[in-house]
Amino acid sequence: MNSTNLLNLRNFKVDIAADGLTWLGIDCPGTSVNRLSSEVLAELMTALDHFERQPPAALIIHSLKPSGFIAGADIAEFNELEHTDTVHKLIAQGWNAFQRLAAARYPTLALVRGHCLGGGLELALACRYRLAVDHPDTSFALPEVMLGIFPAWGGMKRLPALIGAPAALDMMLSGRAIDARKAQKLGLVDARVPLRLERQAAAQHVRSGKPAARARGLGRLLNFQPLRPLVMRQTAKKLNERDPYQHYLAPRAILEIWGRHQGNAMSAPALVKEISQSDTARNLIRVFHLQEQLKAFGKPSEAAGEVHHVHVVGAGAMGGDIAAWCALKGFKVTLQDQDRERIADAQSRAHALYARRLKEGRLHQAAQDRLIPDPLGHGVSHADLIIEAITESLEAKQALYARIEPRMKAEAVLATNTSSLSLAALGAQLRDASRLVGIHFFNPVARMPLVEVVRTDALAADALATALAFVGRLGKLPLPVKDTPGFLVNAVLAPYMLEAMRCVDEGLSSETIDEAMKIFGMPMGPLELADTVGLDIAHAAGQQLAGAQAIPHCLENHLSRKELGRKTSRGFYAWKDGKPIKKEPGTPPADLALRLVSPLVEKTHEQVARGIIASNDLADAGVIFGTGFAPFSGGPLYWEQHRAPEVTPI
Repeated sequence: MNSTNLLNLRNFKVDIAADGLTWLGIDCPGTSVNRLSSEVLAELMTALDHFERQPPAALIIHSLKPSGFIAGADIAEFNELEHTDTVHKLIAQGWNAFQRLAAARYPTLALVRGHCLGGGLELALACRYRLAVDHPDTSFALPEVMLGIFPAWGGMKRLPALIGAPAALDMMLSGRAIDARKAQKLGLVDARVPLRLERQAAAQHVRSGKPAARARGLGRLLNFQPLRPLVMRQTAKKLNERDPYQHYLAPRAILEIWGRHQGNAMSAPALVKEISQSDTARNLIRVFHLQEQLKAFGKPSEAAGEVHHVHVVGAGAMGGDIAAWCALKGFKVTLQDQDRERIADAQSRAHALYARRLKEGRLHQAAQDRLIPDPLGHGVSHADLIIEAITESLEAKQALYARIEPRMKAEAVLATNTSSLSLAALGAQLRDASRLVGIHFFNPVARMPLVEVVRTDALAADALATALAFVGRLGKLPLPVKDTPGFLVNAVLAPYMLEAMRCVDEGLSSETIDEAMKIFGMPMGPLELADTVGLDIAHAAGQQLAGAQAIPHCLENHLSRKELGRKTSRGFYAWKDGKPIKKEPGTPPADLALRLVSPLVEKTHEQVARGIIASNDLADAGVIFGTGFAPFSGGPLYWEQHRAPEVTPI
């Protein structure tokens, strides 16, 4: 194979086989992932111009990076979305490049290994064929909707034509990723191929002469123009159920462009301008950058120790689910609890998790094999990281540490999942408090992305680095915080939930209170959240964090009746099948949302001022990813700074 740089490209490498088969490898310099910047798109056009003059026998586009195919567009170039000319130029550049690729006279194939996201998927869709390398990291998504924008480079046109309108709209409107197996089932890729045979399979398939795939059956029929209004009405109804107050404009724009403009954003300039200049798009792009900041904390460093074996003490709801997630992510896990039934329950929940997440039987079985029952705690002496997740009692935790510290390896890290206790107090009786760190997960572990990594003044630098890298390997977002009751997330949630409970004491219904915050933009109201967390946990946090303020009477009354929320099927709501039973909320008072959110914002300011969290940006990130605070607002501190002037100041 002849490797050439005759096109003088920075981001691509061209390899030409003797028979004319050409491999176009993308490798953006200076970054671990490939992104479709304006420069990359311009170079792609240069390559396509060359191939137009000198057509290859066939063209295979692939990645030269181990991290994956293409992670999407260069989000840094989205910072000027408010400038209409810039937006139009950006859309036109990608649209024209992929139109040119789709019109190529020679066969083209995208060989996808790893992440194929956003513009990367739109590029793959413009090829005649697509192959997915059968690898756990291979995934496909059009996540633009999560940034408050839409896939404007042909995805809204080509994806429905390939897999049918219902499946395509589901991908575009949710932004969810699918794995290689699901992609093959939907018809998004022509086949899955083993890693060891990827090049051979790609070369064979691109020469096959097979017709390009397209949607079949009902999915294809629903793409026809006469039926699109029906699909639009049905889909709009679902969007309104999910987002009744229309906080998010992009899903409706995607539906409009697909339904009335054949998926071509270039023909809907007014809609493009409205979306690109919206506060929602600007704020969601901000949230994306905040997420990237958190991810950076979880990257491996030289100071971080290797973690292979994790020992979890406590097989309750949190400990069992932490153990299950660690095993899912490839760690060997030993799970200790005095109650063998708790371990069995944790294994049962883990089995259900693996059934949802791991479709292949061998992967499912491997994860189960990594989760090892250990009622006597033999794993303590072998573990690189020990996570304590027992009851929120200072005395109980200190007693446990006294038993396990002498058995720990010298370099092992001891982590506590405490949600409200002081780490300094917990470590007061340890021989070496420099190994104690907080790794605070949120419930439910499998769904909540944030993990607070809590440091004390005594914590060793390598132990902190190990904890951060470990959280990163779990696929979670690590947030460094200083030791203080409630850290960041629980510290700001407690006054928010307690204020909602005081409103109940004043006679407002739970439904009205929660509705006020859903109108504000929260995915869940504070009382439903309290029921979900558990009223006993909310009470414990309230005692730690409320200071001299009295605990609300309604909370005390529920606790006296052992009504702890969802886990006992009754709290502020009656619960059935994991869902609250609610009455009509009525119209909330105009100032109710502001009253409820004010304590949360004030406490967030306080945690930044005290140095518990390093910056306003990180505080916003923590509250968004740890509580679900309305992402389209940009975070509580950003929202306070930029909210409409007619709103009464906090």
